[in-house]
This record gives sequence, C-alpha cells and structure tokens, in this order.
Amino acid sequence: MRVCFLLLLLVAGCGSKVNPDVEINPDFTYQNRNPSGKVTAVSRKEYASKLYGFWLGQCIANWTGLVTEMDKIGNIGDIKTGAFYTRNDWGKPDQPNIWSPGKPSDLSPTIDFVFRSEDEVWGADDDTDIEYMYQHLLLTNKTNVLTPQQIQQGWLQHIKVEEENYLWVSNQKAFDLMRKGMLPSETGSEANNEHHAMIDAQLTTEIFGLFAPTRPDLALRMAHLPIRTTASESIASIPEFYVTMYALATVVDETLPMKEKTQQMASAARGRMDDNSTPAKMYDYVKSKYDSGLPWEQTRDSVYVRYQVKQLDNYTITSQNLYCNGCYAAGINYAASLISLFYGEGNIVETIKIGALAGWDSDNPTATWGGMLGFMLGKEGVEKAFNRTFSNQFNIHRTRQNFPNNGLDTFENMARTGIFIIDRVVQEDMNGAIDLVKNEWLIPVEN
Repeated sequence: MRVCFLLLLLVAGCGSKVNPDVEINPDFTYQNRNPSGKVTAVSRKEYASKLYGFWLGQCIANWTGLVTEMDKIGNIGDIKTGAFYTRNDWGKPDQPNIWSPGKPSDLSPTIDFVFRSEDEVWGADDDTDIEYMYQHLLLTNKTNVLTPQQIQQGWLQHIKVEEENYLWVSNQKAFDLMRKGMLPSETGSEANNEHHAMIDAQLTTEIFGLFAPTRPDLALRMAHLPIRTTASESIASIPEFYVTMYALATVVDETLPMKEKTQQMASAARGRMDDNSTPAKMYDYVKSKYDSGLPWEQTRDSVYVRYQVKQLDNYTITSQNLYCNGCYAAGINYAASLISLFYGEGNIVETIKIGALAGWDSDNPTATWGGMLGFMLGKEGVEKAFNRTFSNQFNIHRTRQNFPNNGLDTFENMARTGIFIIDRVVQEDMNGAIDLVKNEWLIPVEN
C-alpha cells in the first residue's frame, strides 16, 4: 500500500501494481493500459545496460580514434602525410597529424586503445557531446520531437561562444547562424551554410536511433530536424543511414552472430537510399570490395583513388580546393566508416582498430561503430570484449556548459535518462505501455 501511495501521482490508477525496484520518471504520468493486438516485450533493465554500453563503447572508440585523427589523409594538395596506415602499424609510434608537424598525439605515444580506469573520468568530445545535449533536451522539454526553437535554445545555452568550443565547419556555421537568430533547418541548408557537407550530422544524431525501439521510422522522425540543423537535404541520407543502423540494432535477431547482424542491418539501411546517390554508390563500391576478399587496406587505398583522386560517383570535393582536401567531409568519413564496419565484422575490438588505422577523420567512424556495437553488446559485453572494467564517469563540461552537477555524470544516469525518454515515446507515439511490475515496454507490432 505504501508503494502504491507514493506512486499514486505517477501511475494512472491507484490500484496499479508497481515493482518498487523499477526506476520511474517523476515528471511523467504512466498510464495503466493494455495494448491491443500483438506486442513485443522489451526489458527496460536490459535496455539500460545496452544504453550504458553505447556510451562506454562510444567513449572508448572516440578517444582511441583521436590518436590517429588526421594523421593520414592522402597526398593531394599542399599537405603531405605519407602513405596510409596498415594493420602492421597498430602498437607502433603514432605519426604527427596535419595540425601538429613533428609531434605525435598527446593521448598515446603509440597507436593503441585509450582507456579510462575506474578512478578516472571520460571527457566529452564532439562525437558525444551534442548527442548528450539532445538527450538532455528531450527529457527536460518533455517531448519526443524537438522544435526549431528548442534546438536553438539548447545550442545557445550549452555551447560556448568564446574560447575552444569544439565545433568545426558545418556545426560551427550552424551555431553562428543560430546566434544571429536563424532557426533549424535553415541553419543546415546549402543556401545558408557553405559547410553543409563537412562534419555532417553523423556526429550529433546517431543516438536518436536508440530512442524508438523496434521502430526505425519513428527514430528517423525524431532525428529529422536535428540532422538538418547542420546538414543539407542533399547530404542528409548519410546521417540517416547511421540513425537507421542504430535503430535496427534494437530489432535485429539476437540469435545471429554479430557479423550477420551487422551485415543485415547495413543492407537494410542501404535499402532506404536513392540508388543513384553518391552515398549509395559509395556503399555498393566498398561492399563489393569487401565481398571480393580484398584486404581492408587495399579497399581503403582504392576508396582514396576513386573518390579523392578520380572524383567518381559525383564526389567532387577535390575540385573545390578545400583545406586538407575536405579530409573531414561527410562523404569520405562515410566511405571510411563502411570499411571498418564491413571488415570489423561485428567485433568491437577489430572494428575500432580498423577505423583508427583507416585514415582521415578517424575518431568519427570509430565513435559511430563503437557506440552501436557497444549498445548491441551492453555494458558487460563491452567489458568482456576488452577483458577489463572501465570508468563509468563522464564530464560533459570538457566541451559543453551549463549542465547539472557541474557537468559530471555517470553512464548509469545517462542510460536512465534514455530509458525515461523511451517511456514517453512508447506510450505517446507507439500506443504501447510500460509494465511497471515486469519492468518492460509492451510495444505494438506493426502490421
């Protein structure tokens, strides 16, 4: 009776049974309903472990990829970086990147994994901080779909104007436009943002794929405007590919080996693309090289020649004479990410290693797949893959500002926030229910 009384304001119907060990959002009214038709039951507890794994896997991959970020970008233009890395370079001395001639990475003297032990703190970076911000905005605004004004307000509140603010090209331009009063999606349009194809929304929106379990269509609806905050319509299919991959990770057959899971997910995400688009042709090209048995290094070299030297499939970055030949462009990042996805074959350790060695903006693809595979494995699966435990602490104020608790958070709490967001999505957008006894979502199966 005491539990029922305490939760009376939270759960519709004082007679509803509630498991006292189930975590409940105090700012949300849980309705007592029984969805009609066939439903899929998804454990909230297990999903929380998966969300923990997402943040942990993304941090491991992000910081490992930063060791080799912009070390190897090809030799077109004035910047000469020498030959690309190969698998034999893993564990060997890190080479200088394009910004620090003669100086290897401060993170690691050798090309190796970057970990944070249990008594240390993971720092936010541009591959994790905007996703953290969007999750915060969804919870605090009590919404499933952010408005242009909510996105603008969030960016202006949580991103620094002066000093290092960890924004570049398209993201920085979108921020500048917001400060002048412009709203998304105009901030990402090709007419207003000349960098619309640089460091695309892959960095900032993948997490939306996890907020709508079993429903990639809803995940894409939630991500639609955040993607177009920094990416034009012409380039949006690339971040949509990643959101779709993440969303499919919530429904893939758990009995399949990881290699088959990722292959199925990738094929389904590719199926949503326009066959004549550059991203679709990039996918088909990299997949064909993987299927042919070509080593990943040769596939990477051929990607460089095909897209940055020959400019095939309408990929014309080189002719624009950009700094470092557009080494951070959405297109080349996407092609490089496909190499680590296919050749990593669902193994989080190998996928991160290949991503870190593949070249260009190497922390970007590594963070993407580290997060997705971390979600699929869950906390314990990530720890088992690396045969160790890690810090659970996260400092969002390394790169952003104005968050609670001076920016210090934990993966447990970040996962809890994700669960509370999904509660609202399940109840309001899926017409499902939250079983507070069994601690699971009951999600209607679409016909």
